[in-house]
Amino acid sequence: MSAQYGAISWNRQKKIYDATIVCLLILYLGTFLGVGAWRNPTATAETLLIRALGTAAFLMLTIVLCIGPLARLDRRFLPLLYNRRHLGVITFLTAMAHGSLSLFQFHALGNMNPLLSLFLSNRRYGSVAQFPFQVLGFFALLVLFLMAATSHDFWLHNLSAPVWKRLHMMVYAAYALLVAHITLGALQSERSPLLAIALLLAVATVVSLHLAAAFREKEIDQQRLKVLEDGFVEVCAAESISEKCGTIVSLAGERVAVFRYDGKVSAISNVCQHQNGPLGEGRIIDGCVTCPWHGYQYKPESGSAPPPFTEKIPTFHVKVVDGQVYVHPRPNPAGTYVEPAPIEPGGARLR
Repeated sequence: MSAQYGAISWNRQKKIYDATIVCLLILYLGTFLGVGAWRNPTATAETLLIRALGTAAFLMLTIVLCIGPLARLDRRFLPLLYNRRHLGVITFLTAMAHGSLSLFQFHALGNMNPLLSLFLSNRRYGSVAQFPFQVLGFFALLVLFLMAATSHDFWLHNLSAPVWKRLHMMVYAAYALLVAHITLGALQSERSPLLAIALLLAVATVVSLHLAAAFREKEIDQQRLKVLEDGFVEVCAAESISEKCGTIVSLAGERVAVFRYDGKVSAISNVCQHQNGPLGEGRIIDGCVTCPWHGYQYKPESGSAPPPFTEKIPTFHVKVVDGQVYVHPRPNPAGTYVEPAPIEPGGARLR
């Protein structure tokens, strides 16, 4: 968290991460250019660089789309999720370099404005073999630009989290456009099957990981929980929750994060106000539930962020009966203080 708006902020970890990504990108581009020149000596340096940048951007976008479901399936990938915003911006810059060089090489040497030439030089939209695939790449780059430009927390706060998330969900539209861009463009002239195989593997990986993460979340939503006469729902045994950690349950269609800490239990909404991160997968650090995605914090008993921050999330009434945790599915208004339920063997407390 930050008391000020934070765009692509840099701490020591992020500097190392960004330097590593840039070095890997340079290594990839150098390797691609070397191998490309060896396999196709007649290809120009400009053509090889365009292809190198294009494949690098697509590969990085594929990785960006895989990080989310990987983090949901295995917590060891959470550090990648923490830095995903940086990778997304580097992906856009690489894609922009690819698009700029392509626009110059294919459309800047004529009498027509390059952008007009991009849209007007080829209008064969009814042909698969001669489809103007570069237009698809342009719109994909436009989406990536919007996402990179709104990476600043200023836009997250002023657009609101739901609007911001809907905007950034357009990354899937950009990915689909790029798949079509490659299929109708490079694959048409590529004789080797390697590019087609790599494209299929990339798409299959993205789809498979998202389906696996969705099925795992579906298991949470389909849990059959015991409901008491007073409306409280049996969640789990208090001992099953690790100290200063949480568990996630689905109550009345809403994800709830239940935390155990210092001999007591509290329940809050599972959705972080920053980017809808899963709070139940985080830990209590310095007395606050800390989102595993970007470190936003909330007090477990009130759902309020510690001062000077103002984010608030709903809380839930909770009680412990004979070591079993019960949560009422009706959420309290965001920021409502709820006394934590003490864990007392053999006793019952309603808070």
